[in-house]
Amino acid sequence: MILPIHAAIRARLHEILTTTFGLAPADLPAIALELPPKRAFGDVAVPVAFELAKRLKKAPRAIAQELVAALGPIAGVTRVDAAPNGYLNFFLDRATFLRARLEGTVAPLAPSDAGKVIVEHTAINPNKAAHIGHLRNAALGDTLVRLLRFQGRPVEVQNYIDDTGVQVADVVVGFREIEGKTLADVKQLADSTRFDYTCWDLYARVGEWYEADKANLAKRGEALHAIEEGGNETAEMGAFIADRIVRCHLKTMARLNVDYDLLTWEGDILRLKFWSTTFEDLKRRKAIFLQTEGKLAGCWVMTIEDDDAPVTPEGEDDPEQREKVIVRSNGVVTYIGKDIANQFWKFGLLGMDFRYRAFTEIDGRTLFATTSDASLAPAHVPPFGKASAVYNVIDTRQAYLQKLLKQALATMGFQNEAAHSTHFAYEMVALSHATARELGYTVDPDGKPFVEVSGRKGLGVKADDLIDRLTNTAQAEVAKRNPALSADESRATAEAIAVAAVRYFLVKFTRNKVIAFDIDEALSFEGETGPYLQYAVARAGNIFGKLREREGLDEAAVTAALATADLAAINTGEDGDELWGLVLEAGRLDDVVDQAVRSLELSVVAKFAFSLAQSFSAFYHRQPILKEERRDVRLWRAAAVAYVRRQLTQALDLMGCDVPARM
Repeated sequence: MILPIHAAIRARLHEILTTTFGLAPADLPAIALELPPKRAFGDVAVPVAFELAKRLKKAPRAIAQELVAALGPIAGVTRVDAAPNGYLNFFLDRATFLRARLEGTVAPLAPSDAGKVIVEHTAINPNKAAHIGHLRNAALGDTLVRLLRFQGRPVEVQNYIDDTGVQVADVVVGFREIEGKTLADVKQLADSTRFDYTCWDLYARVGEWYEADKANLAKRGEALHAIEEGGNETAEMGAFIADRIVRCHLKTMARLNVDYDLLTWEGDILRLKFWSTTFEDLKRRKAIFLQTEGKLAGCWVMTIEDDDAPVTPEGEDDPEQREKVIVRSNGVVTYIGKDIANQFWKFGLLGMDFRYRAFTEIDGRTLFATTSDASLAPAHVPPFGKASAVYNVIDTRQAYLQKLLKQALATMGFQNEAAHSTHFAYEMVALSHATARELGYTVDPDGKPFVEVSGRKGLGVKADDLIDRLTNTAQAEVAKRNPALSADESRATAEAIAVAAVRYFLVKFTRNKVIAFDIDEALSFEGETGPYLQYAVARAGNIFGKLREREGLDEAAVTAALATADLAAINTGEDGDELWGLVLEAGRLDDVVDQAVRSLELSVVAKFAFSLAQSFSAFYHRQPILKEERRDVRLWRAAAVAYVRRQLTQALDLMGCDVPARM
């Protein structure tokens, strides 16, 4: 961890600027910390003298020299130089830095905001199997959760279940109108088939049925109305389908190391009158109004205060296009209305709460779900909601509606909550041409370098099929490399590799980039892939395995021996600089996490891990450990490898990837 040292440097500079230079706390400049371009320039460079030059009417070099003279000792810093160009160059205590981190004596920085964070992600419609397009949401959302928890933030993970939407209604229509099945028939089918796969195929057939005769769409409207009204077999069938599909989704996500704290069911927002309460508040605060003329007459609408609001096809600013329907003229609330109510609840602004039920047990933890049935609520339930910040992980197509959530909060007077309501947007996932062909799809040469997935058309690779395919391919490679492994060990290793292949691939791209998923690229043991990172950690583990065999040294023994080891191996010469450079790079993980959370660009964690793995590989070839005859040199090199292994393992864990013992 490097941030504690950064904090110590900033704190000391602030102290000097107030006591020696006489600056008021409100006038203190922001102190940026940079990485010097060369090792000879130190480990941390600070350009604060340039910030002060105008104010103090002095040259940056003179200010830097005065600062160095006044600084005094800083824990973890061996010396500070004033560079001729005005930079302050800090040189860290290399040996102390490495030993302290291996011994675990460095406390992480406390989070700047200790309030609870809600991260809502996944939110797959409960009408069919999860496909690869859904996995980017879950991978990004779960990684964000892990990064926030790494920073010490309390995080509540929610998964929104749209059990009253058109997708569930369409599957109900399929079972009732196309297949003529009753609720009892559907329950029997769910117990005897892979139900999410069955619904996948049926959903595509319903789409074709609508296309064949537009009059069939009336059945969708009837089903939607019955589901929202409740108390009938259509509603019961919809509830059963949603429940079973959600349980299938949870099993799929568990394979990818994704879990949740709460399932929020949309139906409960309606049944518990969350929306009706929010509706009255919006009307009272004049955040919405009843349109009395034009094509939106009879609708309750919100005026869109945004430059990205829709315009007419001619590009003109149509007043009606700047009004978002919240409640239709027939009294049916749109899903943005329900989202507004849910967002208010997340911040604890609604004055109401859900009831909760134990939904299932996963790895010894109870996953809770909302309910409107008080009889299902257990005696003890964790406190949900009342967050200080909310992240909604939803693709870029929902950007406009997510802005309306912020607008609704601000219009109601909740400016702070609006500022902490964040849309974590990302682009879609498609298939590379090679992967689409491998999966049996016909590739249309339309000029696009990818094939778009479509759940309604049944086009796309199901998440479980993808994981199975990757696992089977990886298992063949693992068995070839490790013939002594049992079939169970080989399978477990292959599953870990498959998960790392998928999750790293989905995180390594910037979130505003469309991904063309390619099976061969994701699973490669070379290049920027999850398996490559796992292999780097496994290689580091092999080094220690051989050290134990030859010298009886494990990581703890190496760390203890550093207390009396000669410091020359880490402090002097080109080899010492390279060793220290590797350690310092590994120590940047907490800084990289901080950057990722502030920018919401999680790919920087993936890039950091890949770069560190490459640096370790180069170091391993240039500075051998097992063949090194000098004991002190061997110890410091082994210590560097131990720290890199820890940091790479942690980085992989932050992306939801486990490290198998053998590759």
